[in-house]
Amino acid sequence: MKLPRPRLTVLLAAACLLQSPLHAQEAKTAAKPAAKPGVLATVNGVAIPAARAEALVQAQLSHGQQDTPQLREAVRNDLVTREMIAQAAKKKGFDKKPEVLSQFELSRQGILVNAYLQDFVASHPVSDEVVKNEYDNIVRAMGNKEYKARHILVDKESEAKDIIARLQKGEKFDELAKQSKDPGSKDRGGDLGWAAPGGYVKPFADALMALEKGKFSATPVKTEFGWHVLQLDDVRDLKHPPLDEVKPQIQQRLQQQAIDRHIAELRAKTRIE
Repeated sequence: MKLPRPRLTVLLAAACLLQSPLHAQEAKTAAKPAAKPGVLATVNGVAIPAARAEALVQAQLSHGQQDTPQLREAVRNDLVTREMIAQAAKKKGFDKKPEVLSQFELSRQGILVNAYLQDFVASHPVSDEVVKNEYDNIVRAMGNKEYKARHILVDKESEAKDIIARLQKGEKFDELAKQSKDPGSKDRGGDLGWAAPGGYVKPFADALMALEKGKFSATPVKTEFGWHVLQLDDVRDLKHPPLDEVKPQIQQRLQQQAIDRHIAELRAKTRIE
């Protein structure tokens, strides 16, 4: 059974600044008076800061939008609509409801957390040398061969021994694999596809590399998942992707590891009751 490698997850969740879509098409609005410096617009006497619009514009640019007059007009209209609806919500007392206040606090915390982690990443950059070392470590761990294997996974050693005895008598691996408790491979004759040894837990990988092509394991293999009977179908050279191709994913992985360590350090210094 493959040991799942942690996927390189997205380092930081993007703050969802826009709750309604901004339409890029030009809005047809009546001529409006010039706003005061630093003010985008006023709604019933309430000023909307221009900085708020700039934050939304930058959020859109980070998602591939072009900075155009149409985009900025759409941002302005969106903020005016928000302010208008927010004022109506306050008149109905929604800003005093406990459940709404809880959401306010969660949103505030989310923004603070995101800003803190972005600053941490910026102040703790991952160097090219560190990325190269990590790449070399991964390549060494994966090896230079990959194996096409099958397995049958059962709960007890006695069950695995019985399967081996039946294989030795000439029964087909594909048929016996139907009793495997691995749902991902049992209906495919136990086929695990192509994988490098580093993709498996160590006892499984060691036993697989010791097999001859076309042979099955003479003794059961014990892992944390249970007892395995293995068969090696084929072996081929493993082609590793070049460093430049996987560099962003490695950087992201190392950044996430640094964040996890920092959070653990903060937790160790924090009194939690």
